[in-house]
Amino acid sequence: MDSELYPSFRVLLVDDEPAWLRSLSLALESSSGITNVECCSDSRKVLEIISQGETGLVLLDLTMPHLSGEELLIQIAERFPAVAVIVVSGLNQVGKVVNCMKLGAYDYYVKTDDEERIVCGVQRAIKHLELQRDNKEMTRRFVSCELQHPEAFRAICTADRAMQAIFAYIEAVAVSPLPLLITGESGCGKELLAQATHRLSGCRGDLVAVNVAGLDDTVFADTLFGHVRGAFTGAEGVRRGMIEAATNGTLFLDEIGDLSIASQVKLLRLLQEGEYFPLGSDQPRRLKARIVVATHQNLEAKVAQGSFRRDLFYRLRTHHVEVPPLRSRKGDIPYLLDLFLEQAAKMLEKKKPTPPPGLVQLLSTYSFPGNVREFKAMVFDAVSTHKERMLSMDSFIKAIGAAGGGVAERVPDQNPFAGFEPLPTFANAANYLLEEAMNRSGGNQTLAARLLGISQPSLWKRLKLARG
Repeated sequence: MDSELYPSFRVLLVDDEPAWLRSLSLALESSSGITNVECCSDSRKVLEIISQGETGLVLLDLTMPHLSGEELLIQIAERFPAVAVIVVSGLNQVGKVVNCMKLGAYDYYVKTDDEERIVCGVQRAIKHLELQRDNKEMTRRFVSCELQHPEAFRAICTADRAMQAIFAYIEAVAVSPLPLLITGESGCGKELLAQATHRLSGCRGDLVAVNVAGLDDTVFADTLFGHVRGAFTGAEGVRRGMIEAATNGTLFLDEIGDLSIASQVKLLRLLQEGEYFPLGSDQPRRLKARIVVATHQNLEAKVAQGSFRRDLFYRLRTHHVEVPPLRSRKGDIPYLLDLFLEQAAKMLEKKKPTPPPGLVQLLSTYSFPGNVREFKAMVFDAVSTHKERMLSMDSFIKAIGAAGGGVAERVPDQNPFAGFEPLPTFANAANYLLEEAMNRSGGNQTLAARLLGISQPSLWKRLKLARG
């Protein structure tokens, strides 16, 4: 069985046998947690119920007094084309099945079928309808380029169009019960997007975050599923797992790409079956939380290498966003700089410093391998040593230089001319330095002079000589 679906719409059961309605309603709730079910034993009331809205799926008997199931099927298809209909009838006739499918039925089952088979069919229909709604909502958001709840993303400072598109996507899929995979480099804000998803989901429970990196299989199982007393040596009491802590909320699993194969199997079963066993217990418990996962690793590459299960990967990426690195959205640098200066000044109890002219230009030449997290640390470090009214660029220049400009990993004590054959002349070496300084400073002579440790007039003279 799949995990509990919590469809965003109502499921309407229509049959003139109240006992059968009660039986199927209980089966849907016990097997897959579908509780937003309404039962109707009078076929004359069906169209009125659907017209009130919220109904997305109808399970319909064919043989009923007043209005037959076939008559209702025709009218539902004409008046409410977005509502799916599954026929569940006592008639096991090929002709009836073919006719109902022609009239627009989504599926057809016989009442003598195994009840679990019918429940699985309902689950498939709900997933299909939810994905259809998600796609329609995403298309509408992308066309209109508007956010209905921009406050959910207040923790993310950006004016980048790609990020705005991600916000629109998350708004569209936030209420979906299916997993969301967030990928992107370390420090780019994946957890902030998980928090925004939880805020938009409407879930009543908490957001419970677990970093699974470095957890072996036993610790992973104990952390997620919990254990009962006596489950293993030292288990003197009951431990509530993170899944239980996230009941009716969101379970956020960070660094999912680091899971061992054994732990991947446990997570896959949790998603497929919608249930789990606390360590030492033989009583299953239902999964009642939305799953959001994140990783900085390339899961497709890990699947190709055999270190990540293909079936789990496709389960997790039902909904997927790739967060762009800071170097791909450098237009956000001035906004982030202002935000971090304000945050640092408040935390360090200092007056917010004025950034010097050219700082944004300098920062724009850097690739920020640590992304937004690295940028924030850089600003906080600069503010901590700040004393004058205007912020000094020295700490930024030092940080960028120590990282090798973010272009390549720095090799300590290596002679920069070791690879030259023949060796350059002094004049050529000076020209190479000038060219590199001007590239890193984005053509800003003041910044280039600082990088070379010379005055601006000296730089200007050297540039004049180099350019002949």
